[in-house]
Order: sequence, then C-alpha cells, then structure tokens
Amino acid sequence: MGNADLRSLAVIEDVSFDDLDGTVVAVDAHNWLYRYLTTTVKFTSDGKYTTSDGTEVANLIGVVQGLPKFFEHGLTPVFVFDGAVTDLKDDEVEKRRQQRERYEAELEEARESGDSVRASKLDSRTQRLTETIVETTRDLLELLDVPIVDAPAEGEGQASYMARQGDVDYVGSEDYDALLFGAPYTLRQLTSKGDPELMDFEATLDEHDLTWEQLVDAAILMGTDFNEGIAGIGPKTAVKELREHGDLYAVLEARGDHIDHADRIRNLFLDPAVTDDYEVRTDIEPDVAAARRFVTEEWEVDPEEVTRGFERLEESVVQTGLDRWT
Repeated sequence: MGNADLRSLAVIEDVSFDDLDGTVVAVDAHNWLYRYLTTTVKFTSDGKYTTSDGTEVANLIGVVQGLPKFFEHGLTPVFVFDGAVTDLKDDEVEKRRQQRERYEAELEEARESGDSVRASKLDSRTQRLTETIVETTRDLLELLDVPIVDAPAEGEGQASYMARQGDVDYVGSEDYDALLFGAPYTLRQLTSKGDPELMDFEATLDEHDLTWEQLVDAAILMGTDFNEGIAGIGPKTAVKELREHGDLYAVLEARGDHIDHADRIRNLFLDPAVTDDYEVRTDIEPDVAAARRFVTEEWEVDPEEVTRGFERLEESVVQTGLDRWT
C-alpha cells in the first residue's frame, strides 16, 4: 500500500548495504517488477523491447538491470509471486483499470499531437503485469537460479510470514503492507539509487504504544487497498481514537461509522493465506549465458539494453565463484 498516511506512523531509518551483506530478502515480486517495468518503458524506446510479432517484454530489461543490485551487495533474493486476488480488492482493481483506460486515452492524444515527452510518461502509467510479463520474468529468474515462491494470495503476506518464521531476514517492498502483515523488518527503495530504508515493525508499535491489531485497525480507519477510510481520520486521529476506545469496532461504534467487511479486511492482514511449501536457498548457480540467449535471442530484446546488466551479474556472482552464497 503506497499510503503516505501509514508512512507517517512507520519507524523508518536509512540502512547501509554494508550492514546487509550475507542476508536473505523475500522480495514482493509484483511490486518490484512493476517498478522496473514502468521505469524501463518511460526511459527506453519501445523498439528495444518489442518482438517481431509485437509482444512487449520491457520487464526483461528491468530484471537484468535490477537484479545485480542484490548480488553486488551480498543479498540473496527470494522472489515471492502473488496468488489469487481476494474479491475484497475488486473495487481497487476496477479503479486501477479505469485509471489505466484514462491514461491510455491521454496517451493516444499525446502521440497524435507529437508530444513525445508526455507520451513517454503516460506510457509508463498504462503498464500492467500481463501473463507474458509474469511468465517471462519467472523463466528468466529460473535461468539465473533465483529462488521463487508462489503465494496462495498476497505476495507481501507470504513474504512477511517467511520473515516471521525466521526463514528470511527481510521483506523487500516499496509499499507499506508488509508492516501490516507483521514483517519484522522491511527494506524499501531497493529499486532506487543509493542505500535502502529499513522499516521496523516492533519499533513502530512501541513508538505509538499500539498492538499489531491496533496498527491494522489504524490502517483500516485511514484506508487500505481493500476499503475506503473514514472521512477526517488521518494518522494522529486514528491513533488517538484507538487509544481512547481500544479497537476498530469500538471506534466505529463511538463515531457512528461503518466499514463494510471490516472483519475480513482485518483478517487479511492478521491471518493471511500463506504456505509452508517453499525453499530458501543461498547456493545460487546462475546460467548467465543461457539467460542472455533467452532475453536477446528468444525474446529479441536489443542486446545493448542488457549488456551492462549481464556484465554486472557475471562480475558480482560468476567471477567470485559464488563464495558469498556457499
């Protein structure tokens, strides 16, 4: 959830990559991939990532450019892919679809008027994770021997569960849902330049004298991907109301407000659908040559766009003999 209100409650601090060496990160695959997909589309000519039959695979450029960052800093990534989408998210999905259609109409206008700068910006906003994008991403990760986990539902919920079990050290996500799912530590800005941010779950609870349940209640009062918030309730008011009344239901009763499916939304964060059917490996043995052929020959991506990315992979993983991963 990109909710700025929740960010204002979270205890977040900068952390050096030097302090993360040798750790394992469960990455919210859809979130990470979407960031690189939109960036690639925004700054790269579509001819560089479009096949002869018109299929766009900008994601492959994004993966090759983004993945080396983990290896260069001694992190082992485990990519967690979303499973089924809950029907509670139908409204959010529909809202995003309508927004994308508006962007697509504006994109057509920008192209017709010759406004290439605006067209590039709008093109990045119309991107979505198609079946081809997800499948080719998974195929590329498998060639690079990067562990993959299939979540039964929300990827962040599964990644957070793995972190709570102690099977990974961090969750990697640009959003804030990992905090609501109880991830002990979340690394943000892994898709940005510079060092990442560290979001601390227990420190957040202590900072506001809240329980995990109350933190989730605060988010629901402010609004999540699954519900509209209560008008007039921001971070300070949410915390104040919860301290005064105790929980979400008491706050709603005191205010005379109502939130549809409050129980189900609460349980989505506190008791998400997860699986123990996963393996976390650090003995990664990527086949960089096969991955390069897959990207540039099978999917016809311009080699110039991925040359440096593959070089970085070789330098950080292959040429070191994988000493860090064994």
